[in-house]
Amino acid sequence: MKIPELFPLLFGAPWRWLRLVGAVATAAWVVVGCGPTGGATGDTIPVGEFASLTGSEAAFGRSSHNGTVLAIDEINAAGGVLGKKLVLVTEDNQSKEGESQTAVKKLISRDKVVAVLGEVASGRSIEAAQTCQKYRVPQVSPSSTNPKVTEQGDCIFRVCFIDPFQGTVMAKFAAGTLKARKVGLLVDVGAPYSVGLATFFKEGFVAGGGTIVAEQKFTKDDKDFKAQLTAIKAAGPDAIFVPAYYGQVTLIVMQARELGITVPFIGGDGWEAPELLKGPGAKEALEGCYFSTHFSPDQATPKSRDFVAKYAARHGAKPDAMAALGYDSAQLLADAMRRAGSADPAKVRDALAATRDFDGVTGRMTLDASRNARKSAVILAIQKGEFVYKETVNP
Repeated sequence: MKIPELFPLLFGAPWRWLRLVGAVATAAWVVVGCGPTGGATGDTIPVGEFASLTGSEAAFGRSSHNGTVLAIDEINAAGGVLGKKLVLVTEDNQSKEGESQTAVKKLISRDKVVAVLGEVASGRSIEAAQTCQKYRVPQVSPSSTNPKVTEQGDCIFRVCFIDPFQGTVMAKFAAGTLKARKVGLLVDVGAPYSVGLATFFKEGFVAGGGTIVAEQKFTKDDKDFKAQLTAIKAAGPDAIFVPAYYGQVTLIVMQARELGITVPFIGGDGWEAPELLKGPGAKEALEGCYFSTHFSPDQATPKSRDFVAKYAARHGAKPDAMAALGYDSAQLLADAMRRAGSADPAKVRDALAATRDFDGVTGRMTLDASRNARKSAVILAIQKGEFVYKETVNP
């Protein structure tokens, strides 16, 4: 055979054949690798976690992760679950859209986790929930409050309250404690958390006789909020509700004070991070502001005091709500495995759904028919550069 006659064989059909083999291998990975896992083998049970350990919401992710690790270590030190040690496999989604789904697919397909813990941000939890639901792997979010998270399906759970409750709590606080009759809103239109919480606050405040005098919008990457704040100031509000994450809130409130806006700002659990009060003038600007959250280290229950002491001994700081919720999410999952008598994902899912009166460090909780936690909220005030417990609001 002449050399030119070899080209079709060497560089034609064989390459097409290799592409076919690659396609078949990829399809096999999807079918076999991403199916229900049942990865509890030998002496360990693999549990997945995806968190924002870096990026714009890293303070949330690291705090939640610290609480989760503390719980896993305590569970294992006490003998594990069903005679086996829990192995936590953690993926960093870098606070980026799209990364959570990639992380969860890896946890399910390669690491064979029996359940997934995460995330803090509602948008990223929703993204991951679609994959967990597809492959029937239970997901427990520590602190995503948007109702749409658990609406992704019957394998999705959370240990935090949801925004309809949180929004109502802050609406009642604004009207009752602050005596506000007119409120301005400043909303991150690209964040499901922000849009949802604003909607429920608005509904509750108006239903109680209050008036929303201005409603302005921004997006995640905005740095200059003075145009929106100027419009809100002109409407003469008694308070301004900003349901956003801590990094944005600090900039917003500092710019508001520069414009001569003196009324209190109020918000939700997205405020709670030490970074909220960092930077020149941040503490002074946020003095007298308030936000709702899930936990305060100043709560005087035996369980919370024990958790605060253990967390402080390990991390040298008081835990915040994200740490406490991360801890509770891991403890609830372990409790469900014990009640199920199995680490099989289907049985764990059923046990999670049957959770009633679970005693967590963030309070007693019951998971309702929609797999959301019914529990109390707390309101914190910002005073002298500290988060100070103000009051507890029951459901």
